[in-house]
Amino acid sequence: MRIFHRTRHRPSATWRQTTDRAFTLIGDGRYEDAGALLVMAADLEPWLSDSWFNLALLHKFRRDWEQARAAGLRAVALLDREHGAADWWNLGITATALQDWPLAHRAWQAYGLKLPGRAGTPGDGPVSLDLGTTPVRLSPEGESEVVWGRRLDPARIEVLSIPLPSSGRRWGEVVLHDGAPHGERVADGAAYPVFDEIELWAPSPVPTYVVLLHAATAGDRDALERLVADAGYAAEDWTSSVRLLCRTCSESRMPADDGRTAHHDPHDDGDAAHPGHLSHLSQGAGGLAWLAERECGIAAPAALVRTLLDRWVAANPGGRAYRDLEEVC
Repeated sequence: MRIFHRTRHRPSATWRQTTDRAFTLIGDGRYEDAGALLVMAADLEPWLSDSWFNLALLHKFRRDWEQARAAGLRAVALLDREHGAADWWNLGITATALQDWPLAHRAWQAYGLKLPGRAGTPGDGPVSLDLGTTPVRLSPEGESEVVWGRRLDPARIEVLSIPLPSSGRRWGEVVLHDGAPHGERVADGAAYPVFDEIELWAPSPVPTYVVLLHAATAGDRDALERLVADAGYAAEDWTSSVRLLCRTCSESRMPADDGRTAHHDPHDDGDAAHPGHLSHLSQGAGGLAWLAERECGIAAPAALVRTLLDRWVAANPGGRAYRDLEEVC
């Protein structure tokens, strides 16, 4: 990672070599060693905004938000242009992590975003924007999972899908995310950038349950999802919505799938009639019979989840049943 193009003055060769080495160490996860080199680079060129921007990046990677804010403020103070600098975006993420809302408003506006309210006036509450839905990669350094969420502002996403328990995340949680996209998902002909989670920003009190359903038809499955949604919570048919992808595919441009359209998994060595063991099958896949046994995730309070399932079964006891209800996250 080289960040040299944004300055009026050419940094010294020693600064460049030191910074190159530091980012190599960052790539290897050696943050302490990288930090020592970036401090050295800042001592060599303290007037250079990149010296402090690089330190702010390192502190963001380490989740040391106070230090990231201090370095970020020094970086923007040395900028030679008004709008569009990555320094301001990085500072906006940092301010959001700290819930320093006046600074967050200032950073996003300085970057060039139009925020509600009077221009140039820092807000004292959370930034609130309607940025639509987008995919986000949860736990990118572990068992990562791409889910859909609602963008609350340039750095926060509210999770709308029901994540698998391996991600450690819940429906309704708000996660802080990075600014650089890492792959794309294509839905209805439109491409959506995938952002990587940085950390959990606001937890959800709603637990995640997994249950095995007997749903005679897709309509029976849909009825449960509607019933839970009408109660203010969520249900998701993991049998059709979960896809297993390698990291390379996950970080590339992939078609989104809601489990209701035909889909052939890129890792499946079989064909439509004889799928491989990772094949993702749904009733949308032409010619395939509906599978009545479904694994479903439900996000709802403990006192309500069984009541909702019982109501769902009661509406069509001949075609609906459930078993093995378990809280998993």
